[in-house]
Amino acid sequence: MNKNLLSLIGKENEGLLSHVCKTISKEQLHLPSPDFVDKIFSISNRNPQVLRNLQAMYGHGRLANTGYVSILPVDQGIEHSAGASFAANPMYFDPENIVKLAIEGGCNAVATTIGALGIVSRKYAHKIPFIVKLNHNELLSYPNKAEQIMFGSVRDAWNLGAVAVGATVYFGSDDATREIIEVAKVFEQAHELGMATILWCYLRNNSFKKDGVDYHVSADLTGQANHIGTTIQADIIKQKLPENNGGYKALNTGNSSYGKLDERIYTQLTSDNPIDLCRYQVINCYNGRAGLINSGGASSGESDKKQAVLTAIINKRAGGTGLISGRKAFQRPFNEGVEMLNAIQDVYLNKDVTIA
Repeated sequence: MNKNLLSLIGKENEGLLSHVCKTISKEQLHLPSPDFVDKIFSISNRNPQVLRNLQAMYGHGRLANTGYVSILPVDQGIEHSAGASFAANPMYFDPENIVKLAIEGGCNAVATTIGALGIVSRKYAHKIPFIVKLNHNELLSYPNKAEQIMFGSVRDAWNLGAVAVGATVYFGSDDATREIIEVAKVFEQAHELGMATILWCYLRNNSFKKDGVDYHVSADLTGQANHIGTTIQADIIKQKLPENNGGYKALNTGNSSYGKLDERIYTQLTSDNPIDLCRYQVINCYNGRAGLINSGGASSGESDKKQAVLTAIINKRAGGTGLISGRKAFQRPFNEGVEMLNAIQDVYLNKDVTIA
């Protein structure tokens, strides 16, 4: 095993590199591979132009033709406010620098707003695959609310040269029904025009926080969000790494009746191990037919590289397809951002990090 990797993640995390998954075996999964697009999507209803654009994304950057992806997402200027997102590094108020970071960082693609990509599209659309994030939750309305609204159209994304569109659904929110219907139609239009689809499958409901535990990151609830996401034909699912389990059980107490569950979710299909929890997310993506990319999360300073690499190890060993990491890269000096992206990619290039 690579000594540099071991020294980075710490002795306390060595077990993640040797864990063997005894819930769902790796033989049941559709794992990332150099011919993933051909094996999985060539038998689907995706048209040849979707296949071409998927391959353009899977075939770009340092992870080209491995079946894995590393994506730089920067939609925080809307989702978290531009000032809060870019104060740490004001150069990223200029979207050209976002694209430059993705290129220098060896990413498969860059995902950001329709405005940010549109303003530089003629210079860069042929240099790195574009993913247009079409909907956002704006935080200027008072009081703030959890509601994804469209900021652009599929046709606009196609016109500026995007290979894919992205969207978010806040599963569990009061607005979820509208968002599911709207995004399903958007994904249909994107596929018709030959673009791939990526769904941010996030949970939003105050009731998901119970007795001091935040079940927005539970394996069972996020897994079901993933399953709905694949149902509306997302080609790739973006999801937060699970941190706990038992969301359904926690919400089914007293007079509450919520969802449906089977105890085998917790006794046979998962365990307390982070890799097994993530594998439950993978199997809810049609056993990996839709790639699972986990988000890199917020930037917390010196521990960022360790946390990003740990997330990549968990995702890869669970059978996931890669990482989509933004704040840990762009909320630091440019060269350090490149190093952060490369450190994540190195996990997927490391043959010692195997499928559990």
